[in-house]
Amino acid sequence: MDAQLLHTVADGVATVVISHPAKRNAMTAAMWRALPELLEGLAADPAVRALVLTGAGDTFCAGADISSLRAPQRPAERAHGSAGVTGPAEDPQTLAVRAEEALAAFPKPTLAAIRGFCVGGGSQLAAACDLRFAEEGASFGVTPARLGIVYPASSTRRLAALVGPATAKYLLFSAELIDADRALRTGLLDELLPAGQLDKRVAEFTRILAGRSRLTQAAAKEFANGRTDRDEHWAAQARGSGDTAEGVAAFLERRTPAFTWAVGGDAAPGAATP
Repeated sequence: MDAQLLHTVADGVATVVISHPAKRNAMTAAMWRALPELLEGLAADPAVRALVLTGAGDTFCAGADISSLRAPQRPAERAHGSAGVTGPAEDPQTLAVRAEEALAAFPKPTLAAIRGFCVGGGSQLAAACDLRFAEEGASFGVTPARLGIVYPASSTRRLAALVGPATAKYLLFSAELIDADRALRTGLLDELLPAGQLDKRVAEFTRILAGRSRLTQAAAKEFANGRTDRDEHWAAQARGSGDTAEGVAAFLERRTPAFTWAVGGDAAPGAATP
């Protein structure tokens, strides 16, 4: 089967599936390039209130498909025995970081649903999501030390912020895989589910996310990610949105709130947008 990114949108939740079964869902250069554009479209879709990233079958993502990241050699390279890796514009690490940053910047809640191997570029993508749920039996690893690659600075900082410097060093220095129980203990995972329960729990939790205030979620995402220059912006959004008044009224009236603020101008008439 072809290597591709599949996606669906249902009940407010976009699901993006990494599909490359022949190589345990390893990401090709084309897949790395396609992800930012796909995410941009989903971010602008008013029907999308949360996003799930997962892998086809029983594997999340086994990393980068190294064979797809080699460019044809130029004559001079063949003469000198060069390995013929891609040039600066198509550098594998650049492609992966661009995709990772696009995922981290997605303005709505994101959740990685993980089965099987979540290794290398797979771990890079999972760490860029807001939350990570996994099924028992999943394995995790950050493996550039096996290839002599310097892991990107932004990816290293994100990993260290997630699991702490000691665990980040353990993963990066050794390139060893850890099991799901250890991933949960170190903070790499938020929830660990018994076999067969991941899809049910992800569907249940994303329904919860889709029903909450998008204003609260968007502001919390920026604050939690360390942004410090938008405090007044979000205070103004809160004052103008009507979400707080609606939330309090719905609580007192014992009904489901009808929040109107939305990312990117998808608010009801009169509601504030960023």
